[in-house]
Amino acid sequence: MGFAEELRNRSAEDWDAAVTHPFVDQLLDGSLPDEQLRHYLVQDYQFCDAFTALLGQAVASAPSLPSRLVFARVLGAFASDENTYFQDSFDELGVPERERRSPVLGATTTEFDALMRDALATRAYPNVLAVLLVAEWLYGDWAGRAGEPATWPAESKHAEWIRLHSNPEYNAWVNWLRDEFDAVEPSDAAARERVAATFADAVRLERAFFDAALTRSR
Repeated sequence: MGFAEELRNRSAEDWDAAVTHPFVDQLLDGSLPDEQLRHYLVQDYQFCDAFTALLGQAVASAPSLPSRLVFARVLGAFASDENTYFQDSFDELGVPERERRSPVLGATTTEFDALMRDALATRAYPNVLAVLLVAEWLYGDWAGRAGEPATWPAESKHAEWIRLHSNPEYNAWVNWLRDEFDAVEPSDAAARERVAATFADAVRLERAFFDAALTRSR
């Protein structure tokens, strides 16, 4: 068993609860109310700065040029495709510019952003990968539940979010991330547990973020 699979199994309760969360169920069947989707997207967009910085740090700290190039390609796609989805959805949902850029942050949003920035501050490749891997792998898992595109919701604000996280390129990226994470598993026991703690915190916060999105709790 690789390091990634080991840590995912350690956090199986939170992982499975996030992947099968009622918020996800409603997103996948197209029944998610606009109010909840709007709240979720506004809060999720606040991670874009830290997430972009994490990808940049991965470029800087990766051990080889081939790995750097993978992160550079993903960084470019994230800055275009995903940002375009957010802006189009905000337009459709009537989100004003001020709310897009500086909303009141939920408690989980604040904690998750802090976790990303803590991992960034370490400048340690395994710590950076731990947060990136959870974010991408867990989203790939829930989006994979959607099945074939013909069965996806009709509205683009639902279907496009699924497509961004369920397509051959995305699946290949997640598989590559898992392999990369396994390859840089720390040999030092203390460093290994720090990475494991970061991974577990990220999984816990993914679940909590869906909770907050569904209940609109602050």
